[in-house]
Amino acid sequence: MSQLLIGNAALALGAYHAGCHIVSSYPGTPSTEITQFCAKHEGFYAEWAANEKVALEVAYGAAVAGGRALCCMKHVGLNVAADPLFTSSYTGIRAGLVIVVADDPGMHSSQNEQDSRYYARSAQIPMLEPADSQEAYDFIRQAFDLSEQYDTPILIRLTTRIAHGSGLVNTTEQVQSLTRNYKKDAAKYVMMPAQARGRHPIVLARMESLRHAPPELWKIDESQGKTGIITAGVDYQYVKEAAPDFPVFKVGMVYPLPLEEIRAFAAGLDRLVIIESLEPFIEEALLAAGIYCQGKCLTGNDWHDNACNGICNGVALTPRCGELSAPLIAKALGVDFPAAPSPAAVPVRPPVLCAGCPHRAAYHVINKLKLHVAGDIGCYTLGSLAPLNAMDTCLCMGGSASMGHGIFLANPELAKSWISVIGDSTFFHSGMTGLASAVYNNSQLKLVVLDNRTTGMTGHQGHPGTGERMVGERGPALDIAQIARAMQVPTVIETDPGDIKGFEAALKQCLAADGVAVLVARAPCLMLTRERKPAVTIDRAKCRNCGLCLKPGCPALEKTPEGPRVNASLCADCGLCAQLCPFDAISSNN
Repeated sequence: MSQLLIGNAALALGAYHAGCHIVSSYPGTPSTEITQFCAKHEGFYAEWAANEKVALEVAYGAAVAGGRALCCMKHVGLNVAADPLFTSSYTGIRAGLVIVVADDPGMHSSQNEQDSRYYARSAQIPMLEPADSQEAYDFIRQAFDLSEQYDTPILIRLTTRIAHGSGLVNTTEQVQSLTRNYKKDAAKYVMMPAQARGRHPIVLARMESLRHAPPELWKIDESQGKTGIITAGVDYQYVKEAAPDFPVFKVGMVYPLPLEEIRAFAAGLDRLVIIESLEPFIEEALLAAGIYCQGKCLTGNDWHDNACNGICNGVALTPRCGELSAPLIAKALGVDFPAAPSPAAVPVRPPVLCAGCPHRAAYHVINKLKLHVAGDIGCYTLGSLAPLNAMDTCLCMGGSASMGHGIFLANPELAKSWISVIGDSTFFHSGMTGLASAVYNNSQLKLVVLDNRTTGMTGHQGHPGTGERMVGERGPALDIAQIARAMQVPTVIETDPGDIKGFEAALKQCLAADGVAVLVARAPCLMLTRERKPAVTIDRAKCRNCGLCLKPGCPALEKTPEGPRVNASLCADCGLCAQLCPFDAISSNN
């Protein structure tokens, strides 16, 4: 049976057909849809965990208990999950455990261009990298088998184009849900130093045996050419477009590499080129093994210069940042490639908070009070952009509370003009620990939780504060204000950011409080609750064209020489502009 599937859907279907029936993940673009597609298959239990570390621990527990399990995340989420990841390599598993990590070259929706292949090498866990939707389906089925055969978790690396690109997938019969009986083995699963010392040599021996990868995990495109290419993942597609007549060794298991097979491939060539996105991961491994090649060219590094033997002549064929492409690869290889037609001029659309977003009202007040903001990861991060310009820092998920405490420690006087801003999903992800530490250490942290009742940036997934589970019945909705009080936060205030005067009064109360204070600004995301209403109206006779209503940057208000104009197709009638108008020229329907 053939189906047209994006890579994420193919992975989910492959996991289902492999007999996996448990998935625990945290949403993160470009990996989010894998778990959502899993939830659509009958008998597949799918859940959103509070964060990626928790998700991997859940999946690991399921695998130890005997059920095949899956855990999905984006690349920065693997940082959060690194603690259980590394130790699970030592313990091994009972039933198959597959961890899918989606990297984001080009940073389409991420704060860095992390190359997750280095996690595989550092944790000593095999990593597969599919090159299309068909391989996504095939590789995850094979990953579960390899996981059980070699007693190890398996990593699968996606990149954005594979995760979201479509391709035909030929599917096979479903394997019945596979379970293994639990067997107590403290020496294997309890990682105290004495046991861990005994497990490390087992891990190293396992990885050495995995170097002889199954033939299905690599392939050679034969050719008479004398310049050969080593590549993997989506870069293979670009290579075949740019240089269809070159001999190509496509790697399916990027760690550990099948070095002897690659060595045999290279033996008949005059030149070996590595085409890989981001870091020189494959290049470094081949040079270390004495297989001379060209790629990123780390000239200036003594180790590289010695291993390379000068073959690259100091020329980097591909960059270490951004996505690769067929034209870029053709240029690197010195082959002709038809020039792409010049794209039509398209107006630039910078990212912006939605019309009616409750965060806009909150940031308007924050700016009015001239406050500095330690920000966090979520759709509210867009408040850092013009015209709001309301955020000073944004480091990582859950970092705002901890940074706010650090600012207080370094400069208590400066901290009086700082607040930390975090979203509700991020609060549960990893903001709670920073808040607990601030309370414990007698901080003056002022934390504003922008609670829009969803995980907005990744497509409105549920979280512990919403009570909305992915499948089945609702769970309890944990109350952020009550949690803060239980954590002994001295001052906890709740308000609606849409009420400008009320929110300003609450924020001033928060700032004036002694010790840690938490302000929960609760208003649902308009994308969840929006009903079609008439747009606000502007009375031209009253309007003085002062521009105050335009300052928050709502996309539903357009500036014209005659004064602001309402775009009725965008207006959500949130009432913000009506509250800001000093001449009562704007009428809300609320």
